[in-house]
Order: sequence, then C-alpha cells, then structure tokens
Amino acid sequence: GMVLSVLVILLLSVLYEALKMGKAVLLRRALLALPRSLSQEALTEPQEGDTDPAQGSPSVMGFPILSHRWFRYHVGQTLFHVVQVVLGYMVMLAVMSYNAWIFLGAIAGSTLGYFV
Repeated sequence: GMVLSVLVILLLSVLYEALKMGKAVLLRRALLALPRSLSQEALTEPQEGDTDPAQGSPSVMGFPILSHRWFRYHVGQTLFHVVQVVLGYMVMLAVMSYNAWIFLGAIAGSTLGYFV
C-alpha cells in the first residue's frame, strides 16, 4: 500500500513538472503566432475600403487568421494551467499527510520531472 502511494505521488510530481514545461512550449508557440508588430490599427476593426482583394473579406495584415490561431493556443494554455493547478494541489495534500515517504516521493518526482 505505501509503496504504491509513494509511486503514485512520484508520478504525479513528474507529470506536474512535464505540464510546466509543456505550458512554456505552448506559450512560445502562441507568441510566435502573433504578428511581429501589434499596433492599435491591427487590433481595431478595419476601416471601410480596407478589404483584401485576394480573400474578399476585411483583413489587416492577415490579423484575423493569426488571432484565431493565438486564441487556440491561449485555450490550450488555460487547460494546461487548470490541470497543473489540480495536480499541484493533489501533491500538496499528499505531502500534508506528514508522511516522510510521501514527502520524499514528491521531492524525487519533482526532481526527476525537471531533469527529464
């Protein structure tokens, strides 16, 4: 029973660290999806006559397409964050059982997860 508990906490801690790294990678991709210069003109609605003849719809430097892609990355980051917070609280509650083996399992899992 205790060995399985320590192993589960160790794996949860590894997963927590992996989610932190995954969130950082997703943030980097989201930032790369943004246009190089985000001026106020690109963020506001296009004026009349600012249509792209190739697409036939209003577009400022292709911003609506980039905005949609950025939104998807932002939703992904939000989901990663929620899972990370839940895992963090689960590990915290396990450590608060004041069992030395559970504590060592959480520390070992965090170390292993960061290393990998």
